[in-house]
Amino acid sequence: MDRPKRILAIDDERINLRVIGGLLRNLGHEPVLTESFAEARELLDASIDLVLLDVMMPETDGFTVARRIREMPGVSDVPIIMVTALTSKQDRLKAVEAGANDFISKPIDLTELRVRMGSLLKMKESQDEVKRYQAELEEMVAVRTSALQMALENVKESQRTILAAHLETIHRLAAAAEFKDEETADHIQRMSRYCALLAHKLGLPDAEVDLVLQASPMHDIGKIGIPDSILLKPAKLTPEEWVVMQKHTIFGARILGESNFELLRVGEIIAMSHHEKWDGSGYPRRLSGEDIPLYGRICAVADVFDALTSKRPYKEAFSNEKSLEIMRAGRGSHFDPRILDVFLQDFDSVAAIQQEFELEVPSAKIP
Repeated sequence: MDRPKRILAIDDERINLRVIGGLLRNLGHEPVLTESFAEARELLDASIDLVLLDVMMPETDGFTVARRIREMPGVSDVPIIMVTALTSKQDRLKAVEAGANDFISKPIDLTELRVRMGSLLKMKESQDEVKRYQAELEEMVAVRTSALQMALENVKESQRTILAAHLETIHRLAAAAEFKDEETADHIQRMSRYCALLAHKLGLPDAEVDLVLQASPMHDIGKIGIPDSILLKPAKLTPEEWVVMQKHTIFGARILGESNFELLRVGEIIAMSHHEKWDGSGYPRRLSGEDIPLYGRICAVADVFDALTSKRPYKEAFSNEKSLEIMRAGRGSHFDPRILDVFLQDFDSVAAIQQEFELEVPSAKIP
């Protein structure tokens, strides 16, 4: 059974309130009676279904009260019936402009009151139903949004875990090629950070910088396919051995190739192109200039610098000064001039990476 409708009646005459209260009870409603808007403000909430408002009140007239009700948050759409002895068209228009929904003349007739209230109460029921539905919908959306956010966070965490596992696998595979020689164990760590530093200084987006950082350790992964007799030979390679050695770029690209994983695709590019030279004299495809992928050109600078400053089976480590002198001589022939210049301009950051990974670089000899 529907609850009784709560009707707020505002009239400064107590006798009028008693009459209205009796009429409302006869119609099965619950009257809420008050003599002023100050009291009505405290009583008017979402439980009030309709307001019966006297027009002629000494302190605040009904027109002003109606306007104030229409400005009250949460109850501004409550139906208002003006109870008035005024019958002129101008007064009626003024009441509509103030926010009244309907009028009823004094003295109040029970049947007229029932009819005029009936349609407005049905309208209020519909409004309340819409509000309840909207509130339930908003709650449902909030719950589902929270659940979706939690699910997305779980997916992201799973992706981070999977990516971490992939990266560890890739780095271990890359290290397998490097760890054949104890002296080059930290090479991939230093070189990848040199590459990331260059990518950042060249203005690449953060996402690409991270790709370069994670993919560059795979640059020499193809050395797994090179015999140790060539890879660790403590002397200059023969022409035939050098041909075999150059194939590590192709082997690496094949190992990493045809992947849907962006990181491996970048690794493939680096593996294939990091030994190309700006003047076209590199290998394996003798590319030149900007035909060499940017990632390969970046890696070429980083890889050569770390090779020069590190001990190898066929050479001792050079000092930073000697290594930079050799690299400057290769500007525009071996190296992209712009990338080499960026490397030289912020060499303090390069030296900091050396120190972080404990590369002992010999000091320059003073003549």
